[in-house]
Amino acid sequence: MRCENKYWNRCEQRDATPELTPPFALVDPADDAVLDDPPLPYPFWLKPVVAFSSTLGFRVDNSDDLRRALERIRPAIGKFAEPFDRLLQRASLGARRASLAGGYCIAEGIIGGRGCTLEGYVQNGEPHVYAVIDSLRGPNAVSFIGYHYPSELPERIIERMIFGTERLVRHIDLDDTPFNIEFFWDEASNDVKLLEANPRISKSHSPLFQMVDGASHHEVAIDVALGRKPDFPRGEGRYHYAAKFMPRVYDDARVTRVPTEEDVARLHDCFPEALFETPLHEGMQLSELPNQDSYSFEIADLFLGGNSRRELTDHFREAMALLDFRFSHEVRTNFEQEAT
Repeated sequence: MRCENKYWNRCEQRDATPELTPPFALVDPADDAVLDDPPLPYPFWLKPVVAFSSTLGFRVDNSDDLRRALERIRPAIGKFAEPFDRLLQRASLGARRASLAGGYCIAEGIIGGRGCTLEGYVQNGEPHVYAVIDSLRGPNAVSFIGYHYPSELPERIIERMIFGTERLVRHIDLDDTPFNIEFFWDEASNDVKLLEANPRISKSHSPLFQMVDGASHHEVAIDVALGRKPDFPRGEGRYHYAAKFMPRVYDDARVTRVPTEEDVARLHDCFPEALFETPLHEGMQLSELPNQDSYSFEIADLFLGGNSRRELTDHFREAMALLDFRFSHEVRTNFEQEAT
């Protein structure tokens, strides 16, 4: 639970790895006083303490941004807060309970750079990191547009992240569980910052491991659950690289065409390893999609393998052309040839 509540997690990070922790503050979104007394100097991020996939997360550059963010957060925060609070009632927290409720937000100092996730596990109190996956963000520097494996970060940076991971995991007494921990590396300043820690595997990474290593990291989770030392394979898959692509649209629009069965069959003819899923249907508005970030709409999940990063990107463009999504008017995307 110390991982699932973002404010609680930041407090633990500050105690264990202060140099990796950005400024942060607890915010009551129902309190109008925050508009006159912002929790951190502008700019900062504001998001619920319990959420996922950047849902209800906003970059706040001034008081107008803060007001608009609170207007969006207030009516929607209960979707995550209420189930978390029910879980909270089963924990022995004493006086800390009130400040850990799910109906709060956290303000965080801006961090950025090249993102990645360390996948690992703890067994008998000893943390182990077995893989690093790069996280790619789109032109708005907010929305995730893909995960690439294996990472291309320098080994010296990965070692710093592993050192911070080991300190945090031991500090919060995490044991007998897989984990994934997200970091950012600012290449210009050489600064490393920790984003969040999750006491589980990432489902988005499972097909990547299958394509590159020949097995899903569910094997790690099962081995740890059974008290066995994981023996995860390396490089036994069909491809040197793999990626999860998240095609995104940055404007609201009506969906006028979704991929047909024939389109998906052509996709698999060209890319036999491809995994594809979309929540769209013809006639819907993109704004009807649930659980989106505040700046874009994720229209599909697409997993592909390749033998270089460039090949993966080329395959992504080709695959999206084959799938042929269409909308009621011209929209900005991250998958058309001119998009960046």
